[in-house]
Amino acid sequence: MGGNGGVFRGMHCYNRNVNRNSNIYLVGMPGAGKTTVGRQLAKRMQRSFVDADQEIEARTGVRIPVIFDIEGEQGFRDRESRVLAELGSRSGLIVATGGGALLRPENRYAIAESGVVVYLHATPQLLVERTRLDHNRPLLQVDDPLKKIEELFAVRDPLYREVADIIVNSLGGSIGHLVKQVERELQKQCAA
Repeated sequence: MGGNGGVFRGMHCYNRNVNRNSNIYLVGMPGAGKTTVGRQLAKRMQRSFVDADQEIEARTGVRIPVIFDIEGEQGFRDRESRVLAELGSRSGLIVATGGGALLRPENRYAIAESGVVVYLHATPQLLVERTRLDHNRPLLQVDDPLKKIEELFAVRDPLYREVADIIVNSLGGSIGHLVKQVERELQKQCAA
């Protein structure tokens, strides 16, 4: 993918759909590891990394919870859609999307048309453990985070699966192992 047509530098990619769609999008629930995996994957693949949520924060100058407080979830989702559409017009990126980015059909279409979509799947129990101390996730600041994650998971998991070219289980283990697992799956896509 990217400039040389392969997913990795020096490796040619024979799958025309992968060649045409040069971005790699990481999707999944909050706490699935999208940002952490994305950063390491970008280093290994010598690509630029963009975290869509961090891009929104950089453009607004405030943290996501502040956007939710001022504009509500709808206002945040509008900003998110604009950012994803802009990122989709670029190429050679590794993009970590927000957990709710695929709620809107236009976002699912934008990423599916402009890249390879990797769903980092994790169980609700593991997601609660990973996010329990993170106060920058406004939808999870509730009395029963497990119940909330289970509710979000029930809605979002089918949407992630709808657009995913690759599903990787993010069930623990080292980040390095998960990054290598994503790389192997991308290599399989190239050979397909």
